[in-house]
Amino acid sequence: MNALDGIRILDCSRVLAGPWCTQTLADLGADVVKVERPSGPQHPGGDDTRGWGPPFLRGRDGADTGEAAYYLGANRNKRSISCDLAAPGGQALIRELAAQADVFVENYKVGDMARYGLDYASLSALNPRLVYTSITGFGQTGPYKDRAGYDYAIQGMGGLMSVTGERDDRPGGGPQKVGVAVADLFTGLYATVAIQAALRHAERTGQGQHIDMALLDTQVAMLANLGANYLVRGQADGQVPQRQGNAHANIVPYQVFEVAPDAQGLAQHIILAVGNDGQFAKFCDVAGRPELAQDPRFMRNRDRVQHRAELVPLLEALMKTRAKADWLAALEAAKVPCGPINNLAEVFDDPQVQHRGMVHTWHHPLADAVSLVASPLKLSTTPVRNDLPPPLLGEHTDAVLTEWLGYPATRIEQLRRDGVV
Repeated sequence: MNALDGIRILDCSRVLAGPWCTQTLADLGADVVKVERPSGPQHPGGDDTRGWGPPFLRGRDGADTGEAAYYLGANRNKRSISCDLAAPGGQALIRELAAQADVFVENYKVGDMARYGLDYASLSALNPRLVYTSITGFGQTGPYKDRAGYDYAIQGMGGLMSVTGERDDRPGGGPQKVGVAVADLFTGLYATVAIQAALRHAERTGQGQHIDMALLDTQVAMLANLGANYLVRGQADGQVPQRQGNAHANIVPYQVFEVAPDAQGLAQHIILAVGNDGQFAKFCDVAGRPELAQDPRFMRNRDRVQHRAELVPLLEALMKTRAKADWLAALEAAKVPCGPINNLAEVFDDPQVQHRGMVHTWHHPLADAVSLVASPLKLSTTPVRNDLPPPLLGEHTDAVLTEWLGYPATRIEQLRRDGVV
């Protein structure tokens, strides 16, 4: 049994933020039906990410298929139907499906769904319990509502790139985006939380609602302590948080340090993440410099932050005196937070990652074994599901129309002849 068994979700979203949301809900047991554009002379059909490669899934014959790794990573445990939302027949079909759904998710530009008769007002009139979720760059209201929103631009507009990257006064300084599309991913996860809250309300009252998710809103929210730093003091003091490279704005020492080179003479690094004064004292003992923890400039975190420019050079020289493995073993034994900087090969070889089951192997229609990152959710009584690999385009059209709407095969075939599905 899964936590969201019996919940039906009609997913009209594409690319990442919406599919990331619905993938999490599908992991938890919801029946997520992904609505995709049919293939045709002018379009290959399906979610755009199906073609965002290489890399592509390698089929049983050893050749690349049309399924990009990008798409596979965001669409497990779903079923796919093809439906042309631009056609009146397709719009009518979506209205029928929405009448049977608990949740509707879309990430079209503001106004597009209203033109199709698939906006919240139209669908909630058919299904008052419907939880209708819109995901856009800037939300349904405001001066930017009609703009297209993309993760990269949102990371810039929402302040993340102003605090990500090396300091401007150091080599390589300047704004950097995060290596993955975090505005999309966080928006998808916030949407997941909102949907579950709205489902709870609908269960109690019979009343659905419209959830308005915006990438920019999410990006501003996820500024976290840096946003609070500015609002609490920076705004009044005229101090705007800046890029700190691999250092932390509020904690010292909490950054990457270079250690002794390896046997081949290559530079090595570790993360030292001292979170409190006790941990700093333990670090100083491990480093053979206990007197640093008694220095009035460095005793408390607030002192270390104020005297960062004096402390960090001392530590940089100290860290280079010992090898990576030596530091990690000694610091871990002393319960001082630290860690290596792993590449992805090292991540998936890590015994803890393997023990936690963070890779799952699927049987796919085009390949016998497809390894994908697994859900991180670990529920003791209602575990996540792993029964449906990312679907082929329109793979489940007949099954969904039969199960949800009771359509006979003859009607489905007519829709196919009409180009609706």
